Amino acid sequence: IFHLFLHTRKKMGLLLLLIICQCAINGIKTHSVSKPSIILLMADDLGIGDLGCYGNRTLRTPNIDRLAEEGVTLTQHIAASPLCTPSRAAFLTGRYPIRSGMAAFSRVGVFLFSASSGGLSSEEITFSKLLKQKGYATALIGKWHLGMNCESSNDFCHHPLSHGFDYFYGLPVTNFRDCKPGQGSVFLKGVQKDLVIPIQIAGIALVSLTIVQYIGLLKVPFQALGYFLLIITISLVVLIFFFYHFRHLNCFLMRDHQIIQQPLSYENLTQRLTKEAMQFIGRNTDTPFLLVLSYLHVHTALYASENFKGKSKHGLYGDAVEEMDWSVGQILDVLEKHNLSDKTLVYFTSDQGAHVEEISSSGEVHGGYNGIYKGGKSTNWEGGIRVPGLLRWPGVVQAGASIDEPTSNMDIFPTIVKLADAQLPSDRIIDGHDLLPLLQGKVTRSEHEFLFHYCNAYLNAVRWHPGNSESVWKVFFFTPNFSPEDSNGCYDSHVCFCHGGFITRHDPPLVFDLSRDPEEKVPLTPETESRFHEVLRAVHQAVDNHTRSLHAVPNQLSWDNLLWKPWLQLCCSSLFQSCYCDYESGGSSLQVHLG
Repeated sequence: IFHLFLHTRKKMGLLLLLIICQCAINGIKTHSVSKPSIILLMADDLGIGDLGCYGNRTLRTPNIDRLAEEGVTLTQHIAASPLCTPSRAAFLTGRYPIRSGMAAFSRVGVFLFSASSGGLSSEEITFSKLLKQKGYATALIGKWHLGMNCESSNDFCHHPLSHGFDYFYGLPVTNFRDCKPGQGSVFLKGVQKDLVIPIQIAGIALVSLTIVQYIGLLKVPFQALGYFLLIITISLVVLIFFFYHFRHLNCFLMRDHQIIQQPLSYENLTQRLTKEAMQFIGRNTDTPFLLVLSYLHVHTALYASENFKGKSKHGLYGDAVEEMDWSVGQILDVLEKHNLSDKTLVYFTSDQGAHVEEISSSGEVHGGYNGIYKGGKSTNWEGGIRVPGLLRWPGVVQAGASIDEPTSNMDIFPTIVKLADAQLPSDRIIDGHDLLPLLQGKVTRSEHEFLFHYCNAYLNAVRWHPGNSESVWKVFFFTPNFSPEDSNGCYDSHVCFCHGGFITRHDPPLVFDLSRDPEEKVPLTPETESRFHEVLRAVHQAVDNHTRSLHAVPNQLSWDNLLWKPWLQLCCSSLFQSCYCDYESGGSSLQVHLG
């Protein structure tokens, strides 16, 4: 009996030890799955066809392709907007940009100036705010493009640090051609086109008033003529001053609230951004962190450092893609160096499709490749909104898997908020859905039955993926007028616009089945598709439900919020010194240009 008691006690002890070990292992898994570090890599204007993992055979992108090999490739990953500002607002908030006032009713759909008063409202909840509340170290490195100030040049109401980021190193606006000498201007053609007629009208009016005054047909006080001439002169002087100094006023580098380089220098810029990202990771090896690395590549002005210039098969554009790929490799290497790879979710995407109309003054193609897909940036054809979507998390996310379900860049918000053990906001609609069940293979269908495609603030198209079908229907209410007509973009205006004479409305709407016609070549008709009317009924009902869920909010992209306001201008020296400084190249000393 005594020996039996000892034997039983020994077996019970071993069993208890096994239970404790299993609980400990489960606890570790739960902790690592629930609070990983998160790296979100966003390219700018990158085409889905520019990457090897999406079929490109001439551009070298081994590091980005490695994310696909070791993680999941989303082949129907959709940007919430085909333009930078609204797409990034949706990405950060998990909501259609129309809900946050970040969708324009005017022709201009993005912020153009650092001293505009519009931006991502403080009422909006970003994933960075929620993760910061959960103890995450948070950083945004690279492009922001969601506003800066509201009422004064130092209130920083729209600044990244006001939206949950602990650290910011990057550009407050975006990378324009005008930022790099010799690369042309995105404004010149538009300014010439829009100002020639008003200036001619003002000139004719002034001359006419002077003539009728001289011959005595009408008595116009000379004081009124003087004021009229003064207003026109001041307006022209301000306009000329602004565009002459555009680079200094809008293209600068900041660290937190401090300007450190004005104007921006492109020398080794990708290396500097990458170094900042690596240092941030190195500072936070013992705590969960959120890093958003928002590349300037491959928005124009294109640039590449000496190590990459002239090395690709696709000119400067290809050089820029391959340099960005190098940067991604550096980030993955530093994760391995600190044994963080298995504890970090890495996501790679682009804010929208390639800008196909980008042609340099010398005729070189400076826009990317959208593969088989029609159109590009600024349109809701698939080429404008179908973007790379790569997610890697070793041991948690399937490796080498490909998912062809509709997903959105808005899905990142609920996905990482849940991983951080934070609560989704209950006082607003979140349009994104948690991707993790799909990424782990626990479900095979996307939660997005409908996706709504906006062109600025105008509902342009709707995507419907019925639960009982493999079809993905896409219904267009209007389409942009390409120019030239037989081209694949709006080359005459540089981007496509969303209303008036720039579009063609369709009644009945155009209907495509993307599962059979991903190139959107042949619209369906009642004669060629038996479900034609059923599709339209379902989409119209979805639009009604969606429209009822919208609430009026301040328009952050109104003309008033878009215009340059001198009192909001950030300047590291003074306007008389051309807003020039360089803390980056000169180390700790400030170099000031007085010429």
